[in-house]
Amino acid sequence: MTKTPGEVEPFKQITKAEREARKAFREVEAGAAMTDHKKAQLAFHENRERLKAERLAREAAGTPVAANKAKPKKKVN
Repeated sequence: MTKTPGEVEPFKQITKAEREARKAFREVEAGAAMTDHKKAQLAFHENRERLKAERLAREAAGTPVAANKAKPKKKVN
């Protein structure tokens, strides 16, 4: 039987076992998503701290970053 436009399929009730299975899968997926999020946050914070330490070391050594960069050439018209 094909569904015509505008026709609504009747609601199929799910069993208690199906509800419990869906709930269990949602909990597992949510836990995995939170674990991935925590790993990403930890990597971000570690990288930020590493970069901060490098910046502070450069500043303590007295080498300004602007002096190391090449100046752009002027265009000749």
